[in-house]
Amino acid sequence: MGCIYRRGKNYWIKYYRQGKQYAESTRSDKMEVAKRLLRVREGEISEGKLPAVYFDKVLFDDLSGDLLADYRINRKRSLARVQQAIEHLEVVFKGMKVVNISTGQISRYIEMRQEEKAANATINRELSALKRMFSLGAKCSPPKVRSIPFISTLKEHNIRKGFFEHDEFLKLRTVLPEHLHGFATFGYKLGLRHSEIATLTWRQVDLDRGTVVLYPGDPKNEEGRTVYLDEELKNILLQTKKERARGGKILPWVFLNEQGTARIKRFDKSWLSSCVKAQIAPRLFHDLRRTAVRNMVRAGIPERVAMMVSGHKTRSVFDRYNIVSENDLKMAAEKQEAYLNAL
Repeated sequence: MGCIYRRGKNYWIKYYRQGKQYAESTRSDKMEVAKRLLRVREGEISEGKLPAVYFDKVLFDDLSGDLLADYRINRKRSLARVQQAIEHLEVVFKGMKVVNISTGQISRYIEMRQEEKAANATINRELSALKRMFSLGAKCSPPKVRSIPFISTLKEHNIRKGFFEHDEFLKLRTVLPEHLHGFATFGYKLGLRHSEIATLTWRQVDLDRGTVVLYPGDPKNEEGRTVYLDEELKNILLQTKKERARGGKILPWVFLNEQGTARIKRFDKSWLSSCVKAQIAPRLFHDLRRTAVRNMVRAGIPERVAMMVSGHKTRSVFDRYNIVSENDLKMAAEKQEAYLNAL
């Protein structure tokens, strides 16, 4: 059973849970307040709950440390990004008791970041890190968090919508450096990420079956998949391998840099200058991925199959890539007119 005693002008209560003693100030000089708090604590213990005073000792720093440990243990590639998010969160929450981090505190943090001109997407990534901290804290044994505050997110307006029309891609490919022709075609037709194409090796290619295997851990979503090549892509790989064989040495990577000494890495300058030569608006290489998704859907490929090819894990992200162009809107109007005229 617990007891009540006086320390200075305020009353304190003492109680036990599983043999461990807890002492807690009531922050009051009234006996009734102390009795009421002691009954609450004894009720929590009888229900098998941790007393609330336990959670008073948990700091933001404890949760942020657990989050970083989780990212390191699971070898998540976005560790640097979450470290950056925590640095911003620490400006407001470092050293703060977790029980004091309320929805109001979080709203004030959002206002502060907006005053600093941070983009909504950036703030959302920071709020996502904070949510994850609370989630991990609640799953600890014993838990470090009793309740998770409501954390709203901001509407993002910076979703990129660039894509290539087919004739634009053909113009661009014509003026690209030769070593990037096949590289760009893989991005345009399969919607593979830059990193997936750049790290592609010959052991992942089966020319007899006409397939490329993307191993688990290579793609961004850490899931492996097999994609099938059309005739143009198979011919690109066949010709590339023949040329390498004539050179006497085949390096492990499928696509090599201009010197032929290592895999392709960055080519931002030559890409942008090629856009200028092709007389098209500057685009990102990642726009090829958006274009591939759009083309597959418009070719009648089921969306689930298109997601398997491109490697999109969630429908929401896939929908962001399935972009509607002015030509699509014009086609919709023409189809509707033809339908109504046939009635």
